[in-house]
Amino acid sequence: NSYKMKMSITMGVSQMMFGVVLSLFNHIYFKRHINIWASFIPEVLFLGCIFGYLVFMIFFKWLAVDSSFRAATGGAPSLLIMLINMFLAFGKDIEEPMRFYNGQGIVQSALVVIAVIAVPWMLFTKPLVLYLRNKKRRKYYGQIGSVNGDDDDQSADHTEGGESEAFNMGDIFVHQAIHTIEFCLGCISNTASYLRLWALSLAHAELSEVLWGMAFHAGLDEKSSVLGPVVLVIVFAVWAVLTISILLIMEGLSAFLHALRLHWVEFNNKFYSGDGYKFRPYSFAAQLSGESE
Repeated sequence: NSYKMKMSITMGVSQMMFGVVLSLFNHIYFKRHINIWASFIPEVLFLGCIFGYLVFMIFFKWLAVDSSFRAATGGAPSLLIMLINMFLAFGKDIEEPMRFYNGQGIVQSALVVIAVIAVPWMLFTKPLVLYLRNKKRRKYYGQIGSVNGDDDDQSADHTEGGESEAFNMGDIFVHQAIHTIEFCLGCISNTASYLRLWALSLAHAELSEVLWGMAFHAGLDEKSSVLGPVVLVIVFAVWAVLTISILLIMEGLSAFLHALRLHWVEFNNKFYSGDGYKFRPYSFAAQLSGESE
């Protein structure tokens, strides 16, 4: 059970990090270069310094903690307690029963500092840079308008893509605040959500044991030489029907829906946004009438 739980966390953090990396390709493709160092880099630092470090410690515990380590320290340290103490016991020395390696307290304190710095970096950098760019752009177009005799209102604000639209600092800051809160809290809740893989495994194992003990095993315990084969055939038929209907069909559908949910919620929100162009199916009538233009 411990192995399955750790594998669920490892798979979840790896998939979320892969989703964050995919967002980099979106920023490059749409030429939103400010999002690379104002959103992508702090997201990688926050996710990697906390949960990436947890995944590293999972593999470190598998490889480094052996019988000699357990004998010297009196047991294997808990990774959950280690993760909690990163924040609650910040800056304190880690004593021997809870220490994996020398200098662990310094490394964990540095990781917490980087993760905390990444939050205001993600929150304030993009709105501040866009505000300064807009202020400089308005000043530039205002000077051109005064030279040409144009009004100040005609100097429209331009975005990175070259489209002119009104600049609203409040909207940009609120949008960035929502993104920051959603990402930081989502890293915690999404990582815990991947534990559903562990829960599905436990449920499948318990159902298998129940069907074996209540159905098939009862037929094998039949001692009568006459009724034994008949009972065994009947019990096997019941066991086969329950196994196919519950374990294969129902459990398979449940696992598929949970995996689909993990892809859609925990994975897609790291890089997917619902922007784009409205889908218009191809129509010969629209082409002939010129409405498609």
